[in-house]
Amino acid sequence: MMLPFLQYCKQKSKTFLLKISGTNYVLGHQLWAKDFPKPTEEIKTKFLIVGSGISGLSACRYLKNNNEDDFLLAEMENHLGGNASNGENQFSKFPLGAHYLPIPNKEDLELIEFLLESEIYLGDDENGLPILDDEQLTFPKEERLFFKNEWQNDLVPQNGISSKTKEELNRFFKIMDEFRIKKDSFGKYWFDIPLDNSSQENEARSLNKITFENWLQSNNFKSEELLWLLDYSCKDDYGLGLKYVSAWAGIHYFAGRKNNWATNRHDQVFTWPEGNARLAKHLSRSVENKQLRNHLVFDVNLDKENVEVLVFDNQSKISKKIIAEKVLFATPQFVNQHIFKDRKFKNFNYVPWLLATLTLKNEFGGAEELAWDNVIFGTEGLGYINDQHQNLNQIVGEKVITYYRSFSTDNCKKARRKLYNLKKEELKDLVLADLKVAHPEIEDFIIDIQFHKLGHGMISPVPDFIFGEEKQLAKQNIDNKIFFAHTDLSGISIFEEAFHQGIRAGKEMMGI
Repeated sequence: MMLPFLQYCKQKSKTFLLKISGTNYVLGHQLWAKDFPKPTEEIKTKFLIVGSGISGLSACRYLKNNNEDDFLLAEMENHLGGNASNGENQFSKFPLGAHYLPIPNKEDLELIEFLLESEIYLGDDENGLPILDDEQLTFPKEERLFFKNEWQNDLVPQNGISSKTKEELNRFFKIMDEFRIKKDSFGKYWFDIPLDNSSQENEARSLNKITFENWLQSNNFKSEELLWLLDYSCKDDYGLGLKYVSAWAGIHYFAGRKNNWATNRHDQVFTWPEGNARLAKHLSRSVENKQLRNHLVFDVNLDKENVEVLVFDNQSKISKKIIAEKVLFATPQFVNQHIFKDRKFKNFNYVPWLLATLTLKNEFGGAEELAWDNVIFGTEGLGYINDQHQNLNQIVGEKVITYYRSFSTDNCKKARRKLYNLKKEELKDLVLADLKVAHPEIEDFIIDIQFHKLGHGMISPVPDFIFGEEKQLAKQNIDNKIFFAHTDLSGISIFEEAFHQGIRAGKEMMGI
């Protein structure tokens, strides 16, 4: 009779370190009150860029590459990169947001130029195929799925599925192949990257008016395995699942990327232990000695010639006035609405995300090799990344993995509030409920867990948003002095869109 009690005591004795990190939302929320001291310093610059996410950094790079050196970057956080940031412990770097970049389309010459500049793309071989740095492409094995109590290679369910499911999978991917090459009467792809290059014709845009779920139902797709895969895919890029995103966005996930540049690298993506912080670092070379970190912009005033921007230096606790000819706000609209009175847009939906980085004893996983991307069928989360997968050295220390979870719901505000209120033990239970499906003994291996909360993780392309009037209004500049760039003005929160938003805004500021 004592055995169950002893087992219970042993289970209760498991302890490991739990930590919580996140964006500096406490400082950000001071925008609501605007209780800042009067400015005591003045700075002059030709161009001011507000926000050091990928859009802001890309704009700085564009200015620098076009012989414009008189600019300054202001960032609220103590680091650059926005959602392309990273953490690090004694065993590995790890992402605190976006963590990979798919191989671009051959038409995306600006992104390809950046990859060449960053020594990710190394030129072409004798057959005209791009030479890509193998150390920055995913090593085998790239991905695996825990499905029906075993791991299988690839994320498309394969083992033990019915013939009807196989037929649906084949039919779905055949339709996606057709959409991938489909063009309108002007020769524009229906689905392209950046989104601004996509077809504007009504036949294509009509897919933006219904949910992806509605489109799937009307096309008689019912398989549990297929619907799970598509729901997972939508959450991966958009935060929201197929019930909430538009059919246009759901199809774009599969049809936007053409697989027409590095055709011999079809299944690989660029990735690094620190995720897209590596790309942010490349972009950051343009802002050396041109950045103000820990600086929160809280007010803007226009006069006939200049823009006066008030910023709070959170380190020295003083306010400063920056006088610029033109200002770019590379910040999301949920921030801009607290700076500009007329920028309260209703249809911008930002999904909260939770990341959990687990340090595990080296024995975790046993003889089974971890893939780069490890996904568990039927769970709430999106699985986990093996942060040491790209490590060229033999891993002799502990293992580090990062778990991702978006909160797919029709009420992002409520989900955001719930996420911020979750305590360490509640977060632990939420994460382990998913991971234990594939790793029931995982608690025996945990050394520590760092939870990272992203209250406004990414914009989500719900119906009527991508081609909607509100998004177009939000993109317009003010008196050719104040400009805007962010992935929420694209509608899809991926690196390529942020990169091109920065270039678009840089051109507008320079009058190109």
